[in-house]
Amino acid sequence: MTSDQQPNQTMKVRCCIVGGGPAGMMLGYLLGRAGIDVVVLEKHADFFRDFRGDTVHPSTLQVMDELGLIDGFLKLPHQRLQKMDGLFGGTPVRIADLSRLRTKYPFIAFMPQWDFLNFLREAGRRFASLKVMMSTEAVDLIRRGETVAGVRAKTPDGIIDIEADLTIACDGRHSTVRERAGLEVEEIGAPMDVLWFRAGRRPDETENVFARVEPGKMMITFDRGDYWQCAYVIAKGQYEAVKARGLQALLDDVTRMAPILRSGIAEVKSFDDIKLLTVAINRLKRWTQPGLLCIGDAAHAMSPVGGVGVNLAVQDAVATANLLADKLQRGCPTEDELDAIRRRREFPVKMTQRMQVIVQNNIISGALQGGDRPLKVPLVVRLVTALPWLQGISARLLALGVRPEHVHSRVAPGY
Repeated sequence: MTSDQQPNQTMKVRCCIVGGGPAGMMLGYLLGRAGIDVVVLEKHADFFRDFRGDTVHPSTLQVMDELGLIDGFLKLPHQRLQKMDGLFGGTPVRIADLSRLRTKYPFIAFMPQWDFLNFLREAGRRFASLKVMMSTEAVDLIRRGETVAGVRAKTPDGIIDIEADLTIACDGRHSTVRERAGLEVEEIGAPMDVLWFRAGRRPDETENVFARVEPGKMMITFDRGDYWQCAYVIAKGQYEAVKARGLQALLDDVTRMAPILRSGIAEVKSFDDIKLLTVAINRLKRWTQPGLLCIGDAAHAMSPVGGVGVNLAVQDAVATANLLADKLQRGCPTEDELDAIRRRREFPVKMTQRMQVIVQNNIISGALQGGDRPLKVPLVVRLVTALPWLQGISARLLALGVRPEHVHSRVAPGY
């Protein structure tokens, strides 16, 4: 432990989860439901972060159904997407058709992530064993010899030591816990970054185009009811060059690609209204140390391709609860038992990242190179567009993933 600040207080729990994102809040809910004494630490005062992953895929909707939460969840404001259509060099293409899935919820729900996380927090209040601490930032690990024994955290009331049999890092791609543990990250790389912004939407504006690809340019638009959520893809490291061209040049490119944004683009008044997402694909070689487990983005950062990051994190949480809830009743699982999470989840993570890299290398990189040559629709995209049954296969990979998890963890008596 490197922090020289002394704690004002100490608390002891069976499991300390660092990070209140989708992985952390779902795992906290599942362990609380199992009667495990668990605390979730979220460094911010609320969950309100704009431009986070807002896509809730059928795999996650199925988990919510298995938990008996789906009816209330789908009452929250959201939009639904089934057919993923695009324009590739002006040619209409269809990437996936979720209506072909034989699943209970054959659609992607677009919902602000803060609504998702607040819903899980409110639903978890009935579990006496679950505590969520907001404005609480883990700053270091507590160790006993080679074993992680909890975290030191900063709160509005001072420093607190949270001693835990098991610490689980769910604190994202810039994980403090992972960094303090010294776990090695394998960088896979991505050729692009993404500029996120909103454009206003009038009630009479409708369009089914999801993706637009032109020579040197690529953009994704999501219909979010009263606004358009936009992702403008740029070559890796080119943000300063985009800024140097000026805001108007960027907005002109946007409206040329997507004329429907013309009326609402005035809401983007400066580069302060545009958020840069630095895209990374990486994964840990080792997810554990004695007393420590990393899951979600802390274990494997995903590309925004497919919008699967939230859902991979939820799948990690479900698998973790399935494999560890019973063992946590007795204390800290062994490192081999903790490593069972990696053994279970590494294959779907690697396969998903591999598919993202294929899309990046074969579609996105070529599109971002630009040039004067007309942009040709890649063969695989032409095949998927021409053969509806292939649209069902692509939808399954996108919506359900390689190895979807189902809730098997225990429910404590009385819950």
